[in-house]
This record gives sequence, structure tokens and C-alpha cells, in this order.
Amino acid sequence: MSGLFILLLIPLAIIVLIFLVAAFLKARSIKKNGEDGEMIKKVYVYLILFTTLMMVIGGSVAVFMAAADILTPTPYYQTFEDYKLRFEKEGDAEPQLSDAEIRIQYEAMVENEKERQIQRAKNSLIKSFGWIVIPLPIFIFYQRQLSKGF
Repeated sequence: MSGLFILLLIPLAIIVLIFLVAAFLKARSIKKNGEDGEMIKKVYVYLILFTTLMMVIGGSVAVFMAAADILTPTPYYQTFEDYKLRFEKEGDAEPQLSDAEIRIQYEAMVENEKERQIQRAKNSLIKSFGWIVIPLPIFIFYQRQLSKGF
């Protein structure tokens, strides 16, 4: 999520910078009859709307990804044969376990890993909802301000 957020943040910063420079140049060219304040106010409102909308969209994508991880966690990468080799390499330090006992341990480890991934995905889901719930009221407030015509 953080890598995706950083990738979105860089172009967003460039767009905002270009938008602010354009607004500043336009504001300088407008006559001093009170339109300067309105122009700056509109730029501010549109900037807030754009920023909060991007945050809500990013949060929605993250929620979808976390929900997908909950429904279908990534399968465990180590095969039973690889797991079994670990016991053979340890030598006689431990009593030899039968294939059935090793299989039971392997299945338990796979199940624990699956549960751990689901817990991580649930944690990510809750954090991602924050990217929707926090900026959404701000977006709605400024959208209504824009509809009222300031």
C-alpha cells in the first residue's frame, strides 16, 4: 500500500504545483476588483476536493485488495518435501519422526501461516477504511460549499 501511495503522491504533487502556479499567474493578471480573493478561494476548494477524492479512491483500492487477501490468502510456498528435508538434515539431534508426524506438523504450520495472512489482511482492511472514512466528510463538506456558490 505504501509503495502505491508514494507512486500516486509524486504525480499528485506535480499536478498540484502546476495548478497552483497557473492559479497564481491568473490571479496576477486579474484586475484588483475583488476577483483575486474569489480565485484563490476557488483554487483552494478545488485543491481540497481533488486531494480528498484521491485519498478516497486510494483507500477504496486498498480495501478491495485487503478483502481479496482475506477471501483468498496467498498459498504457503514451502512444499511438504522441502519441509521434510529439514528434518533429514538435522541428523540425530532429535528422535526421528515418522512421515505422518511430519505431515501433521507441516499441515499445522501451513494453517498457522494462512491464519497469520488473514489477520494481516484484516488489519490492512481496517487501516484502509481510514483512508475512506477520514477524507470523505471533508470532501462532502467542500462539495456542498461549491454547490452553494461560496
